[in-house]
Amino acid sequence: MTERKTTNIILFSGDYDKAMAAYIIANGAAAYDHDVTIFHTFWGLNALRKEEIVPVKKGLMERMFAKIMPRGADKMGLSNMNFLGIGPKMIKNVMKKHNAMPLPDLISMAQEQEVNLVACTMTMDLLGLQKEELLENVEYAGVAAYLADAENGHVNLFI
Repeated sequence: MTERKTTNIILFSGDYDKAMAAYIIANGAAAYDHDVTIFHTFWGLNALRKEEIVPVKKGLMERMFAKIMPRGADKMGLSNMNFLGIGPKMIKNVMKKHNAMPLPDLISMAQEQEVNLVACTMTMDLLGLQKEELLENVEYAGVAAYLADAENGHVNLFI
């Protein structure tokens, strides 16, 4: 019996295009029968945020972070050519023209393929994010859990 390969991705970036790359790789690896984990930390957590406002109790600093961070994958900006928010609209139109899947659909596909979506609990504490504000079926763990996965990983990426 052969051991299943593993792919571990740290999604640190909050950029739409970089998050897309992480999810395209994750879905491809899952299709190749890899066990896949995406560990979302810092700005990468925005890919897991729900689009709607979730009423949770927060302090002043946490409320400020919540207002300035994009609410959900579809609201993330581009790493280059953001053009004050026009860039994402342009790239989404090009993607639609070429029948490319948008980021929210790639995230749904990853969940269907049982990709482990993990939110970094330390970063959630720092940014004041609460579990209720994130998508369903997300796991919560710290860096030690990521390192345990990565130690035996066949593919480890930082995006």
